Amino acid sequence: MRRVRPHRAASSVPSGWRVAGPGTAAVLSAAVALCGAAWLAATPSVHGQDARTPVVVWHSYGESEERGLSAATAAFEQANPDVDVRLVAIPWGAYASKLEAAIPVHRGPDVFIDAHNRARAYLDAGLIQPFGALSAEATDDLEPAHLAALTLDGTLYGVPVSVKAGALFVNEDLAAGRPLRALEDLEGLRSTLPSDVFPLAWDADDAYQFAALLHAYGGEMLSLEGTYRFVGREAERACEHLLRLLQTRTIPEETGYELVRDLFRGGHAVAAVSGPWLANDLPADLNYSVRPLPVVRGADGHAMEAYATVEAAMIAAHARSVSASRRVAAFLAGREGSVLRAVEGRHVVASRGAWLDPRLASDVRLRAFREAAAAGRVMSSHRSMHAVFTPAERALRKLLRGDAPIPAALTEGQHRFEDETREPPAARSPVFGLLALGMLLMLGCVSMVQRARDPSFRRDVRASMPAYRWVAHAALAVGVLVIAPLVVGAGTSFFAGHGRDLHYVGLANYIEILTARGGDLLGHGSVWTVLAVTLAWTAANITLHVALGVSLALLLHRPTLRMRGLYRVLLVLPWAVPSYVTALAWRGMFHRQFGAVNAVLVLFGGEPISWFARWTTAFAANVATNVWLGFPFMMVVTLGALTSIPRDLYEAAEVDGASPAQQFRHITLPLLRPSLAPAVAMGAVWTFNMFNVVYLVSAGEPDGSTEILVSEAYRWAFTRGQQVGYAAAYAVIIFLMLMVANRGLARIGQPVGGPGPKAGSA
Repeated sequence: MRRVRPHRAASSVPSGWRVAGPGTAAVLSAAVALCGAAWLAATPSVHGQDARTPVVVWHSYGESEERGLSAATAAFEQANPDVDVRLVAIPWGAYASKLEAAIPVHRGPDVFIDAHNRARAYLDAGLIQPFGALSAEATDDLEPAHLAALTLDGTLYGVPVSVKAGALFVNEDLAAGRPLRALEDLEGLRSTLPSDVFPLAWDADDAYQFAALLHAYGGEMLSLEGTYRFVGREAERACEHLLRLLQTRTIPEETGYELVRDLFRGGHAVAAVSGPWLANDLPADLNYSVRPLPVVRGADGHAMEAYATVEAAMIAAHARSVSASRRVAAFLAGREGSVLRAVEGRHVVASRGAWLDPRLASDVRLRAFREAAAAGRVMSSHRSMHAVFTPAERALRKLLRGDAPIPAALTEGQHRFEDETREPPAARSPVFGLLALGMLLMLGCVSMVQRARDPSFRRDVRASMPAYRWVAHAALAVGVLVIAPLVVGAGTSFFAGHGRDLHYVGLANYIEILTARGGDLLGHGSVWTVLAVTLAWTAANITLHVALGVSLALLLHRPTLRMRGLYRVLLVLPWAVPSYVTALAWRGMFHRQFGAVNAVLVLFGGEPISWFARWTTAFAANVATNVWLGFPFMMVVTLGALTSIPRDLYEAAEVDGASPAQQFRHITLPLLRPSLAPAVAMGAVWTFNMFNVVYLVSAGEPDGSTEILVSEAYRWAFTRGQQVGYAAAYAVIIFLMLMVANRGLARIGQPVGGPGPKAGSA
């Protein structure tokens, strides 16, 4: 809970006053002291509040769970008046990155709550410290498996507060009393249900969700030693069962959490597989129950076993008060704090003693979540656990599309995992790099000295000093916000490693990128293949942006067009809406079963298209989204340029008998060129780096073939073991490409000969 504390103003004598002598100073000092004493006496609570030890707690809970956390911290403060707990909610998507940025500079939390499988990465980055020994009572109150998940290298680095795992949500009105104890029972419902109602809503092409079925068949994603295990007969049998669920329409195609949620709460799914987070998004009047995951008869009757995630309170490396932080974390994990969190915020608490409370014992749904978590498999804390999901998901989606047999798809996923997690290049001596840097600096100094010795240069500098004063603040801002990050990024590209564990490798990152990491130069994931896709992406978008923008501008510029102002406002709206909002909306419209685009195709007699199953359709979906976002910019630029063309030129052309097409070719187009050239250059840079559309619409599908350079760099930095040096080398290559291309566009935009306006460059 945040509290605003009043600040004490320091008293001082203004410098313009003259003090008559020591006596006057003594009187003034006494008066100030008396006023201060009276103020302190009048506000004793402020003095007491200043003496409290602040403990900042970060979390990523939603509204409901945050309410339970607030209730628990309020109870802790009441029992511990010397501690002031402040809760800070951080969005889940930015949670880890904010911790990594804030904790090393002493701006982060004292305690933060996060999943146990991230503890290893936090430890490697130096973000957490040992929690210390728990009391015998606390140890007995917690599950040994949960404590083991937070014990790294023999040391405890957190205390379990909650545990979450997938469960089976059943719509009791649609189930009509059926037991549904086995997955095959759900398959058997298909023939009894309407076509728009699915037996099971399940995000099965998500590797995290699919692991539940894989575990039932005796397989696993990752071994305890960090070996990729999503191969072999067990994995193949699980994949065969998944294909059967899809072919019999037991589960919908192209699922995701949002679709699972909407199908279940809309009465279009008898059951759904999800975690406790789904309960927060369901309406209060929905008649549903929560059960453990069903058994699989085809897997010798073994039950589906979802991954269980232990949410733990960890102490930050630079906590202001370790003692107070441990007390807060221990209270949240203890029985009293756990009961409050469960009752008020619906937390599936880790404390065993809390479940003896009558309020929790009588809560059927909450206990069902606990049973599901107890039946789950605690996810490995190995540093490679996070890296296993992307290759596994690519393999799942490839076999679901029918692009490859099951063994081939699984083997390809294994190769990708091994490539993405292989050891970085060996450390090299920085002597050569330092010599090269020294020579560059020396050449720069020599050039500056030579210029300084030129009398005309010194004269020009003295004459420009007044102008420099006006732009100094802008130059400083650009230097801090633009140039410095570029320099740091370029320097990082000469290092390799994971997270903050970097070592100098010279040009090794660039060599690996340009040689496709020793593989096929035109193979999957090669920088040359990704570059070709990026160039095609940029060319297609810019062509359509200019064609559509200029055409609409010419139409809106016609004086005979009525309601031009309204049309202009409506056509600018796509540009005004944030790109990520538009991208998510368009992705939904391209959904095979429920998208608006396929609905229109079916309306006119066409067949639904799996837009993200083929490169051509996925690329077209990305382009359509980005054209919608980008054409208003070209339209606005063209409209502004059209107003500057003198009307006399068109009147003279009409007198000479020029047709409208000839007027456009010889008057409009040449005079639009100076304005369009920098707009095209700017649009090309924006499109070349349009991360949002590629990441949110196609997500690189199918099989990563629609990735562009900037999205590929992002994945190396954040989803493939945090190889920031490798990603920085990608960024430098992108920067050099854009710089060269921008210079080329500037030359192309200049007139070939004769006087005339220059196009300039962006």
